[in-house]
Amino acid sequence: MTTTALTVLDHAWALLGAGAWSAAGVTAARGRARPALVLLAVAMVFTVGKAATVTALAGRGWWFVQEKVLLGMPLLAVASVTALVTAGPVLLAQHRGSPGRAVGAAGVVALLSAGYAGLAGFAVTYLVGYPLTLPVALITVGMVAVGVLVTARTLGTPDAGVAAQAAPDPRPEVSRRRLLGVAGGVAAVGVTGTGVGLAVLPAATDITDGGGPGPARGSTLSVADLRGPDAPAPGGARRTHVLTARKAAVRLPSGADVHAWTFDGVAPGPQITATEGDLIEVRLVNHDIDGGVTLHWHGYDVPCGEDGVPDLTQDGVKPGASFVYRFRADQVGTYWYHTHHASHIGVLRGLYGVLVVKPRVEPDIVALDLVVPVHTFNGDAAVAGVEHVTAAGAMVRLRLVNTDSDPRRFALAGTPFRVVAVDGRDLSGPDETSRTAVRLPAGGRHDLVFAMPETSVALHVDGVAAVWLRPGPGAPDGETAVQETSGWPELDLLSYGTPVPVPLRDEVANRNFTLVLDRGLAMVDGFPAFAQTVNGRGHPSIPDELVAEGDVVRFTVVNRSLETHPWHLHGHPVLILSRNGRPPSGSPLWMDTFDVRPGEVWEVAFRATNPGIWMNHCHNLPHAHQGMMLHVRYDGFMTPFGDGHPSGHGHSSQ
Repeated sequence: MTTTALTVLDHAWALLGAGAWSAAGVTAARGRARPALVLLAVAMVFTVGKAATVTALAGRGWWFVQEKVLLGMPLLAVASVTALVTAGPVLLAQHRGSPGRAVGAAGVVALLSAGYAGLAGFAVTYLVGYPLTLPVALITVGMVAVGVLVTARTLGTPDAGVAAQAAPDPRPEVSRRRLLGVAGGVAAVGVTGTGVGLAVLPAATDITDGGGPGPARGSTLSVADLRGPDAPAPGGARRTHVLTARKAAVRLPSGADVHAWTFDGVAPGPQITATEGDLIEVRLVNHDIDGGVTLHWHGYDVPCGEDGVPDLTQDGVKPGASFVYRFRADQVGTYWYHTHHASHIGVLRGLYGVLVVKPRVEPDIVALDLVVPVHTFNGDAAVAGVEHVTAAGAMVRLRLVNTDSDPRRFALAGTPFRVVAVDGRDLSGPDETSRTAVRLPAGGRHDLVFAMPETSVALHVDGVAAVWLRPGPGAPDGETAVQETSGWPELDLLSYGTPVPVPLRDEVANRNFTLVLDRGLAMVDGFPAFAQTVNGRGHPSIPDELVAEGDVVRFTVVNRSLETHPWHLHGHPVLILSRNGRPPSGSPLWMDTFDVRPGEVWEVAFRATNPGIWMNHCHNLPHAHQGMMLHVRYDGFMTPFGDGHPSGHGHSSQ
């Protein structure tokens, strides 16, 4: 059973168990012994079932069960045993017709208390999650105690719903004021204690060192000084562009017109193409995007000052202003650019484009080199390039780019193909495959290569044929024989291609960071929210991850939630070390955006060779806006822009 299935089952056991315990208490209060006894037995089954799922989840990692093992299960176990011992024998005796008193208030309270405990454990998992803190535990215990007390006092009144014929319940008289004081005190200690999940700790002063040395010097170097060179490499050319951000009407391939935010009036924006060693110089002009705009070069390891994150690496470009980006095209491959100012809005509305850097010497002759950026406007998928014609036998390269915030499933029908590059990095010994789908994370890119057959080829996007490639004149006029691709298996990149040694894989890490991704109550940009969290916190309260130049850094990324999180580190590719404990068996896999699906645990590594302060965030852009972003900070660097808390996925007046 998958970790996700176990998590859902755990939630189900918790809610069903809480409901069964509560129903048993209510039924017992009405003097119906037999139904109450049945419900008690059902509640015990659910409780045992929950214990079993927690045990199974513990085998997947401590992150998935911490609050359950330390708080939820002990609280439920104590309450369940108390209910079983207090009410069980009396209900059983009543069911058998034996003389004796009714369950009484104490038994009813015990049954209801088990329901409170089960519900409280679920609430902690759902609303707080990982990590469990002492204040949260105190608040939870205090609230359960208050519930128990209020129930006991209510049932102790003359008009309580306990069977009238019940004999007096010989309970020790407890002071209401004393119990309320104790329970309230426990909760108050939790609320005022340190470490509450909603506590705001500014990221600018809150740093985690990952087990390495702490800050060695003050922040004396500015990221604003980390700019690109002003000349191409020998033999390279200067490629200058002007991109104007403006609002415009855009017609989609479907024929629908949308009011978009564009670069130069088109979406996607103009394709930027360069040859290895060229100097790319782009002047960004903001015509009428009120909130501001920037350019982030997704997956391209530019100097930090060129990274385009407002309030971190630059000021946002306001209407009427401009900013010049300059960097050398040292990385060959398929990349893309997009605004990083309120990007959950700007990218969605059309502020994106493609960057392609080709090698100085092409290893293969490609007759058709086609870029296919997929984007969704108002639920309508826009695919650039609907139909193309090339000669049979010619080599075709499809550069697939997912510019959405959700994963996309691509399937190439009508021909075998090879995946030759992922996120701009070539794969080693890619095998030919067919009738296989490829999944692109949000922001990800795959390059597919194939020889054009004598019949048509269709590229399916999420099951819909979006791009057709037709053979040239003289070839048979036929459609691809395969139209239904939804049942095709998904290509597993971790076992694809030929393995080769990578020294980084075996090097001892200087710093290790664990990122536990979840949903819970947290502060996001100064406001309480049901946020997308990292280690229980939301932006900007997530501590910066401190590194030093030359460090080998490892991340363990854990997804406790039921949503997919495409994880994206700026300025560095990461080497995939394992997924759910299984190392890759195919080509080394370098990625800048990798999908962490629900219940998955990924281990990745990179070498810190690009100084600055870098965003490290979920590239489901609404998730980032809702709190799931933080910084990787090189020792000794500071930002002169804003407060160091990027508005890259933050608020917008639009």
